[in-house]
Amino acid sequence: MYFAPALAGFIASAGLIVAIGSQNAFVLRQGLLQRNVGLVVATCALGDIALISCGVAGVGALVREWPALLDALRFSGALFLTVYGVMAAKRAWRGSGGLAPGVEGEKSGWLVLLACLAFTFLNPHVYLDTMILLGTLSTRYPGGTQWAFAVGACIASVTWFSTLGYGSRLLLPVFRNPMAWRALDALVAVFMISLALLLLAHPLN
Repeated sequence: MYFAPALAGFIASAGLIVAIGSQNAFVLRQGLLQRNVGLVVATCALGDIALISCGVAGVGALVREWPALLDALRFSGALFLTVYGVMAAKRAWRGSGGLAPGVEGEKSGWLVLLACLAFTFLNPHVYLDTMILLGTLSTRYPGGTQWAFAVGACIASVTWFSTLGYGSRLLLPVFRNPMAWRALDALVAVFMISLALLLLAHPLN
């Protein structure tokens, strides 16, 4: 009775989360640096869990009624992505991205947390995906099965961010080469700035 909606929630959530995004790029980089990986994974997963729960509870309908809020998030997110993209471009140019794992990890913990929160909550699409889309899909399931859908969706989020954050260490042999770090930072820079331009060019409905 509960397995089918939970599986549907898992598949729907995974389809949205696994797509390349600014948050995933950030988690991947932190995983490669082996800095604050647990903090990053927990923040991203808990953020998704909170938003999915709100969507299933019906908060997504309220978000639809506040287009000004989505616009504010759109412009704030575009600004943040531009700044982060420029920082990545500077690292790529200077070749300063491939820092040794763990260096100054504790000192940067709060900055990493703030960046992670920004990637999570300044992205207006996360509200559309979790609170509105997943919230709407959950209404197909009556009673407790609706929350089984939510549990499946949350498990997908935890699974993905844990895999991305902790599994990225398998790529560490590749990133012993400084040029690999420069290439990654260059791609991140292009990706972040492109996302910022897309946010500015396409208003959210």
